[in-house]
Formats: sequence, C-alpha cells, structure tokens
Amino acid sequence: MNERSAAGTLLHRWKDGTFREILEDWKWILSHCRGHRGAIALYTALGILSTTLGLASGIAGKYAIDIITGFRTDQLWLLILILVGSGIFSLIFDSLTSRLAARLNVQIHDAIQAQVFDRVCGADWQAIGAFSGGDLLSRFSGDLSTVSANAVNWIPTAIIGIYRFVSTLLVLLYYDAVMALIAFTTVPVLLLLSRWLLRTQRRHTQQLRRSSAEVMGFESEAFSNLDTVKAFGAGPLFARRLRQVQQAHTNDILTHNGFAIVTNIVLSILNLLVQLAAFGYCLYLLWHRAITYGTMTLFLQQRGSLSSTFDSLLGLVPSFLNSSVSAHRLRELTQLPQESLATPPDPARITGCTLQLQDLAFGYWEKEPVLRESCLTAAPGQIVALAGASGAGKTTLLRLMLGLLHPQQGQAVLVTADGARIPLSAATRNCIAYVPQGNSLMRGTVAENLRLGAENASDAAITDALKAACAWEFVEKLPQGIHTQLGDRGLGLSEGQLQRLAIARAILRDAPVLLLDEATSALDPDTEKRVLRSVMEYCPDRICILTTHRPSVLALCSRVYRVEDGKLTDATAQYRNETR
Repeated sequence: MNERSAAGTLLHRWKDGTFREILEDWKWILSHCRGHRGAIALYTALGILSTTLGLASGIAGKYAIDIITGFRTDQLWLLILILVGSGIFSLIFDSLTSRLAARLNVQIHDAIQAQVFDRVCGADWQAIGAFSGGDLLSRFSGDLSTVSANAVNWIPTAIIGIYRFVSTLLVLLYYDAVMALIAFTTVPVLLLLSRWLLRTQRRHTQQLRRSSAEVMGFESEAFSNLDTVKAFGAGPLFARRLRQVQQAHTNDILTHNGFAIVTNIVLSILNLLVQLAAFGYCLYLLWHRAITYGTMTLFLQQRGSLSSTFDSLLGLVPSFLNSSVSAHRLRELTQLPQESLATPPDPARITGCTLQLQDLAFGYWEKEPVLRESCLTAAPGQIVALAGASGAGKTTLLRLMLGLLHPQQGQAVLVTADGARIPLSAATRNCIAYVPQGNSLMRGTVAENLRLGAENASDAAITDALKAACAWEFVEKLPQGIHTQLGDRGLGLSEGQLQRLAIARAILRDAPVLLLDEATSALDPDTEKRVLRSVMEYCPDRICILTTHRPSVLALCSRVYRVEDGKLTDATAQYRNETR
C-alpha cells in the first residue's frame, strides 16, 4: 500500500533536478517499445473497451435490481442479455489483453537482455571489474524483469486507469453529485499523505536491491569455488556467512514490510471511513425514497471502483520510480566504455609476425605501477617464458598482449614481415589463442568446448588439435568421444586432462600467437615436455609465450624473461646456466 506515497518523491525529484535522470531512464525504456507501438496501442484499446463493458455491466445491473425489486419483468430479458453479453465480451477482451501483454513482455525482455549482454561482452575488461558477479546477476534478473514488465504495462495501464477513473466519476456525477464528491474524498487526502509515505519508498527499494545482490553474489562465489570450500572443510564457515548475509536481507525485507503494514492500516481506516460515509448517505437517500435499491448498489459499487482505480493510479508512480532505478542500473552496464571497434587485421598478414613490448608501463591504480620500462621480443617458432614470483605481473603481461589492459606508457605491437607495426588491442585478438590459469571449461560436450574459438571447426580438426595437445589419448576412451557431455567446469576429468583440453582449444583456433598462463601446471614434467614439444611441432611458425615456475619448462624455451620488481628483463643466459 505504500505505493500511494510516490507523488511526493516525484515533486522532490523535480525540485532537486534529478527528475531529468528519471525521464532519461524512461526514455531508454520506451526506446525498446518503438517496434511494438501497434501491439501496445491494441493492448490499450482492448483495456479501454473492457473498462467500458464493465461500466455498462454495472449500469445494467442497477436496472436489473430495480426491475426485480419493482416486479417489472417486461424488460428483464434484455438486461440479462446485456449482463451476460458484456461479461462474455469482457472475458474475451481480458484474455486477449493478457496474451498480448505476455507476448510483448517476453519480446521486450529479450530485446533489452540481448542489448545489455552485448554491451557487457564488448565492454572494457577493467570497467567490468567494477561490478561483482552477484551484482551483474541481480541486474540481469530482478532489474531486467522489472523494466521489461513496466515497459509494456506502464503507459497502457496509466491510460486505461485514467479512462476508468474519469468515466466512473462521470457516472456517479450523472446520478448524484454528492455521492461523487464523497467517493472523490480520498483523492486529496491520499495526495497529502503521499509525500510522507514515499519518503522512504525509494530508499527501501534501493536497499533491498543491494542486499539481494549481496545474497546472490555470495551464493555465486560459493558455488563457483565449491571444490575449494569442501577441500578446506569450510562448509560450516560459509553456511554461517550465508546466514549473516541472509539476516541482513531479512532485516531489510521486514523493515519494508513493517512500513507497508503501518501504511496499509492508515489507508484502510481512511477507506473505511469513506465507505461508511457513502453507505450512510445511500441509506439516507433510500430512506427518503430519493433513490432505488439498484441505484444504491451502483453507487457503492462505483465508489469502490473509483477508490481502487485511484489506488492503482497512485501505485503506478512507485512502479515508475522503481523502473527508473532498475533502468538506471541496466543503463550503467550499457554505458560501460567499449573496447576498440577497429577492423581486425587479416591473420594471413600476421603469419610470421614478431611480438614486441617496448618500454612498457602499466598499473591498475595510479602511482602503483605493476610494470615499468619492460621490453620483450618473441619471434615465430620460439617458446618464450615469463618467469618470476607469484604476483610479479606475469598474468598482467598476458592481459596486455590480449588487449584486455592498455599500457600507460610504451608500446605493445605485432611487427609484420613487411615491417608494419600493429598495436595489440581487442582488434588483434583474432591473432591470439589463450589458455588462462585454472579451469576454464564450461558445461557442454568436448567438441563444443573446443569450438569456443573456432565455431566452424570440423570433427577431424578437433581430433587433430586433441592429438597435438596429447589429449586424444583419454578423449577417445570417453563414452561418446568428442561428443561426450562434460559437467560444470569439466566435472569428471582431472585437472591435467582439463588443461590439455584447454590447450587443444587454443591450438584449434589456429592463431599465430599462443599464450599459456600456467597452462601445464597440473601436468607431470614428462607429460608437460611432451605437450609443449607436440604443440610446437604441430604449429612450427607459431609464437608461444608461457608463464611458468618450472625449470624443466625453461630448458625448452628459446628465451626466458624474468619479471621482478616491476621490470621485465632478459634472463635467458642465467636460466640456461641454472638448468645445466
């Protein structure tokens, strides 16, 4: 019932200048309705027609009661026909409206979801990092549903509600102006109460969204790291933490619910007083034979309709505000800075290229550089290792090569055979295959996982890539081979097997540059050497850059760079001496 408190907030928003933001949010919502104008107009027309039939049915009911109480039966059949007919038509129109609304809701929901998803996928990697996984999921579920539902319903519901309110008031005025005035009494009172009631409405909504996102984020993080939680026996700890997060969310829900209960009591008392006044006035008129029983029934019925319609219209205001909150949260995702849309270079031109980093500097935070004055050269056919302590910046270097991060100083380029220098960016990712740290497989078949970077690869090409990654030896033994369904995160396979599948996926991409981030850490030394040798034999002209801690791997590398104290230095000679 606290929906009735919205008018005050709109006035406040108008005064403090933030109403413009709400209008911008709704402009964005309505932009997704442009292709459905005809359907929305039909939805509105059906609603108005249904309202008209409802009024006609109410008036027909009045005359039916008058006929029965007056024992006049000559026109009773006509009124019964009107009542039945209007009821049937109203049912048909309501069913059509419901079906049309459901179709529009789904279509607009999918359109907004696709747009937001595309923008998130194309957004700058660092910018996405500002949002937790739980927050993103909350925006994609609750906020998206709120926006899509109101995008379809809000304007038609407002138009239909205004029509119902005005037509009902006119019917009451036609029969008795005093009765219309009594029925209208709740309007100014509710408007006066609205500023007091809505002062906390928006705050409650925002807090509930935040606490809901906290719960969802906690669950997402716990489930994605369930193996670690179980390994450390941390289930009870996470259970306690979940209950703490739940308690905070519960407190927000109960606070909001308490406010709603108090508001409902106040408004119910007001509605009861008006109802008693209307009933008393009708009894007075009936006592003095100024109205009939049918007219009394019509008065009381339409007074209730007028009150509920005004209540619904007021309820549109907080939904208007809540939708703007949700739309604003979604717009924040669509307004994330996007990656470069430069035309990707032709991979054929990149074949035989050299990767160079020159005087590179980067830091995630200002005045705290991770890397500085760093140089690297990797030529075709070479395995280049990045060695160094954990947290020294090895993964950051790979992210710079992938164009996920952007150097603050210096250059990261691909130098083609003809001497052209192509800056590494999102556009050059088609020239790079990447194997990240950890488990990066997804639910689906082995083949579907490998086709992530080569959508149209044949089964034969997949088999060749698996052989090159020394993974065919176990994949061919799976129940359906490459078409075997894997569980979440490759459930059912060992870490070493998952790493080899990830390497096979990178090989299948057939890119001139291969980046391996601790991609063989779960393999034993012999298998690790076999995999790396096989990869380079399969693609002899490929640049392979890997991060590792293992001396056995360093012995296979053409060049070794050490990452230490924020600098990248050539330490090939040092590591060769150490591994002799």
